[in-house]
Amino acid sequence: MPIYGRTGIYMVQEYCRLLGLTRSNGDLHDLSELLHKLPASHPVAGVMRGAVDINHPDALADALLHPNDRAYTVPQLHAWLERCGMSFGRWVEQAPYLPQCGMVAKTPHAGRLASLPEPQQHAAVELLRGTMFRHNLIAYRDDRAGVKPIDFIGDGWRAFVPIAVPWTVCVRERVPPGSVAVLINQAHVFTDLVLTVDAFENRLLGAISGKRTLGEILSGTADRDEQRALNFFKRLWQYDQVVFDASAG
Repeated sequence: MPIYGRTGIYMVQEYCRLLGLTRSNGDLHDLSELLHKLPASHPVAGVMRGAVDINHPDALADALLHPNDRAYTVPQLHAWLERCGMSFGRWVEQAPYLPQCGMVAKTPHAGRLASLPEPQQHAAVELLRGTMFRHNLIAYRDDRAGVKPIDFIGDGWRAFVPIAVPWTVCVRERVPPGSVAVLINQAHVFTDLVLTVDAFENRLLGAISGKRTLGEILSGTADRDEQRALNFFKRLWQYDQVVFDASAG
């Protein structure tokens, strides 16, 4: 669990300790009612908006009455994985951590952020976003052979099969000038993480079937457009719009 975005949670946890609240149905009911009456300016309000299960008693108890709650910053997570003999794979939803995505890519420091090693990039963006309240990641045992992260170096990417995530929506009305669509991953909490699609990219988007490889999709693309097409698929992946089946790579 992130430290910075959970400030409101820890404030309410301390409140619960002071009052001696328990996991009883009565205490959880009263606590839920109290939370809904707090002002929107309270630090816990943002967490409540982003937590779809906050109204469930078990989830409420786990969030506010858990005796072993432990928060981690991105650097602390990496240090913990190293102590456990594990390696970081990727964030389940990576766009919020990447300097190439959303409002972070438009800041004056975007270039400096992108020049940092990836763990430091993610740590810096966590500080910029400020309100992350959950870390979800994939990690691997250090002694597990054959694990290879997704990258677009060389020609291995041609065997990748892009698979669209089912919880994304494609908006085609009132889109920005020069765009024909906007892609929104509904699992993202941060509203700046939208991906615009132009007419060229829209044709590529329509070619995703969950079975065709990138090499097959780009087979009819002119040489001068291949890099442009590859950059689009890379952005789809960075923005959590697709995952890749790289098992044949």
